Amino acid sequence: MAAEYIADEAAFDALVKDNSVVVVDCTASWCGPCKLVAPLMDQLSDEYAGKATVSKLDLDANKAVAKRFGIKSIPAVMVFKNGELMDTLVGVKPYSMFSEAVTSYL
Repeated sequence: MAAEYIADEAAFDALVKDNSVVVVDCTASWCGPCKLVAPLMDQLSDEYAGKATVSKLDLDANKAVAKRFGIKSIPAVMVFKNGELMDTLVGVKPYSMFSEAVTSYL
């Protein structure tokens, strides 16, 4: 199950508010390293189905969200719990780091 793209800031806010653990992969179509993280997010989405919500956010279309959370370099993977930003992993990381980050907030 591939991680879905978030449509806009309102959808982002609703997603974070309505789910206990949310992982948001901040990405862009022109970003090479983001393409390496994308399949890891799809794997995370599968592994944590029903426990955590994994989504992707195109920063070119959602500059306001990037600004709000101070995202200056991508890929950046934000982990939210109960609506609060708990962790941000910047850059290409091994899958285990993403999965440990999610597990620690479940």
